[in-house]
Amino acid sequence: MSFEVIANSRKTQGTSASRRLRRAGAVPGIVYGGAAAPIAIETAHNDLLLKLKKEAFHSSIITLVIDGKKEQVLLRDYQTHAYRPLVLHVDFQRVDATHELHIKLPLHFINEEIAPGIKLNGGLVNHVMTEVEVSCLAKDLPEFIEVDLANMNIGDSLHLGDLKLPKGVKLTHAAGADTVVVGIVGKGGGSDEAAEGEAAPAPAA
Repeated sequence: MSFEVIANSRKTQGTSASRRLRRAGAVPGIVYGGAAAPIAIETAHNDLLLKLKKEAFHSSIITLVIDGKKEQVLLRDYQTHAYRPLVLHVDFQRVDATHELHIKLPLHFINEEIAPGIKLNGGLVNHVMTEVEVSCLAKDLPEFIEVDLANMNIGDSLHLGDLKLPKGVKLTHAAGADTVVVGIVGKGGGSDEAAEGEAAPAPAA
């Protein structure tokens, strides 16, 4: 999936200028990274809000058009209002095709409905992790990492080391290869390993 964000450079900065932009339906932001200097930008609020609701926008190379000039960027950060659907600020980082990116990618779990532990034995999926940290060149960046549960039974677990990564993608997650990603447990409980990552009960006072 490809995304394009139209933006304009902005000369005025500071709290008052940002408030004026938001009242006018724009979001203040910044673009940084690479050899070029950081640029303060503004972009249309409603368009950005819609894109932020799409999972792929957070892990894709984005074409950012600033004053008609295109740059390849990643979404690095954004701030929203505490309770209103309002984007307050956005940060983009320039992408260098020759340097590896470091980014978090979502995990997409597939074939849960046909896993023997669920279909035949009535087990439950325990998602311990929902995203992983990876590094790769921009040309190799996938939107997500697929995790296939088709052959899993009750008591089975998949670990970081079991993930099938696309060509050119490497795990950089701080946790080790034996860290549980997902498991299938029985409705009355399951293997201790499949339940890893869940908080232990607090000791009695």
